[in-house]
Amino acid sequence: MLIISVFNSIQVELAPLYERWSSADPVFKSIAKRYTGVRMLRQEPTENIFSFICSANNNITRISSMVENLCSNYGEEICSVDGVSYYSFPTIDRLRSEEGVEEKLRSLKFGYRAGYIAKAAAQISERGGDEYLSGLRGMKYHEARKELIGLTGIGPKVADCVLLMSMDQASAVPVDTHMFQIAAKNYMPHLKKYKSVTDKVYSEIGDHFRNLYGPHAGWAHSVLFSADLKHLQDVGGESKTEEKTEKEKSEKGAAKKPKEKKPKKVPAPPPPPVHKKDFATDVGSDDVAAATKVNKVTTKKKVNDEKVTKDTKRKKKV
Repeated sequence: MLIISVFNSIQVELAPLYERWSSADPVFKSIAKRYTGVRMLRQEPTENIFSFICSANNNITRISSMVENLCSNYGEEICSVDGVSYYSFPTIDRLRSEEGVEEKLRSLKFGYRAGYIAKAAAQISERGGDEYLSGLRGMKYHEARKELIGLTGIGPKVADCVLLMSMDQASAVPVDTHMFQIAAKNYMPHLKKYKSVTDKVYSEIGDHFRNLYGPHAGWAHSVLFSADLKHLQDVGGESKTEEKTEKEKSEKGAAKKPKEKKPKKVPAPPPPPVHKKDFATDVGSDDVAAATKVNKVTTKKKVNDEKVTKDTKRKKKV
């Protein structure tokens, strides 16, 4: 139980720290309620160092695979469960004394990191091994950081990660792209003119947060970092970002609502044409013939009458 408590840093009381950070920083206060209980693990230094060397320019899937390969090839088997074997993390001595470590790791697709691991193991061993690393916990922050940066494969960010997560250096503030963007957006707008994190910018950001948050600046930094990760933005309820997104989607959907289409007027079909054949069919062919005969008789009678009238007028004139 004691080991678990130490590993999870249970001895650190978070409530007073959150209260202090919230009173000093309105940005922190706005996210504190949604990200309570963020703690830093107190990890074993050797495992932490070599795991972070594997993380250089890498993704989580590959990092996990590399750490598993380190353990299965150079660690000791702890147990086997359901046919799956579990191994301890390799010791400094094993990585230092084993022949062909770099070549083996390269064959396991560690790339240039294989050389970093082999060289760092040798350097740590020469400085005193595990005792040397444990001694860094008692140093001041800047001294311990300088020691770590002197190891192959460890730069400023990895050094701060190791110091924060396994060396009891709670004021260490690792600065990556996320923290650079957070600092430029909410705290140090003049940083927007920089396109990358230079050594000067790195130091300026770390010092700013140490002055703002105090001795546990690295812990407060981890809360800001967590809140900036997309896959954690729904922790403790919907974030403001998500609420805004949903509102924008709703408004966008309303704006794009299609207009109701008016029904098209369908013209009435034209009346069917009346053909002679149809007419004859309707009234009967005998009726048509009779009507035609009467029409002829009437026309002939009219012509005869007009002829008689003309003859009569001539006689009177004579």
